[in-house]
Formats: sequence, structure tokens, C-alpha cells
Amino acid sequence: MKKLILLTAFLVAATFAMAQKYAFVDTEYILENIPAYNAAQEQLDQVSRQYQKELETMHSEIEQMYKDFQAEAVLLSEDMKRKREDVIITKEKEYKSLQRKYFGPNGDLYKKRQGLVKPIQDDIFNAVQEIAGSGSYAVIFDKAGGLTMLYTNPKYDLSDQVLEKLGYKN
Repeated sequence: MKKLILLTAFLVAATFAMAQKYAFVDTEYILENIPAYNAAQEQLDQVSRQYQKELETMHSEIEQMYKDFQAEAVLLSEDMKRKREDVIITKEKEYKSLQRKYFGPNGDLYKKRQGLVKPIQDDIFNAVQEIAGSGSYAVIFDKAGGLTMLYTNPKYDLSDQVLEKLGYKN
């Protein structure tokens, strides 16, 4: 009797699972077709290049200070050496601090990305949720998110529907 109940429960669960609708989207494709995202990416790249250039300039200054110190070290008193070393160390600390400020986990670039890209990603997520609800999908996978799919039938790709929902035509 127990086996019969378990077998029946398994068959009901298997039937229910097969009745579910599954689909996928490619958020990379969707993002590539949203002009605001491309503009945001370009703006982020520009800011990143600016930050990187500033850091490279500062690093070159530190290297030059160190080379000058090495060249003049024999002529300096111990007190002067210590002062010059302190200046170089302070500059190196400033460099690392600025690097963290710009590129750290909660740095300026991250905050800028959150401000520019997150609203677009939220819009995509909301559009996917609406499509999932109206289409009665149990699961919608993101093909671009590192999910490995050996085969995808294009008729289940909802990426163009998401773009259309967001007001973009492809």
C-alpha cells in the first residue's frame, strides 16, 4: 500500500512537472539592443579610463620620486632620507586609497554603474516577470547568465518579447 501511494505521488509530481512551461531569455542580447544601456556602458568606460589615467599619472610620480630618492640617497643625511621615505610612503598610501575609492567593491565606478545600469536591469527583470505571469511560465532561464544549455529551441526564446515589452523593436 505504501509503495502504491509513493508511486502515485511520484506520477502526479512527474505529470505536474511536465505540464510546466519553460522558456529562456538572453539578457546579453536584450541589453545590446537597448540604446540607453550602450550609452551607459560607454559613459562607464569613459569614467574608468579617466580614473585609470589619473592613477597611472600618480603611479609615475611615485616611481619618479623613488628613482630620485635612490639617486640622491648617498648625499642625504639620515634625517633627510627618513623624510623623503615618509613622503614616498604617504604618496603610495594616497595612491592605494584612491585606487580603492575608484575601483573598490563600493567605489565610485561601482556606484556609477548602479546608478546607470541597475534601472535598466530592473526594467528587464520586471518585463520578464510580466511575461512569465501572463504566459504562465514556471521557469524562465537566462541564457547569458552562464547557464549551460546544450539545445535551445528558438520558439521558446522570449528575448524579443522582453525588448518589445520595454518599448524597443528589433
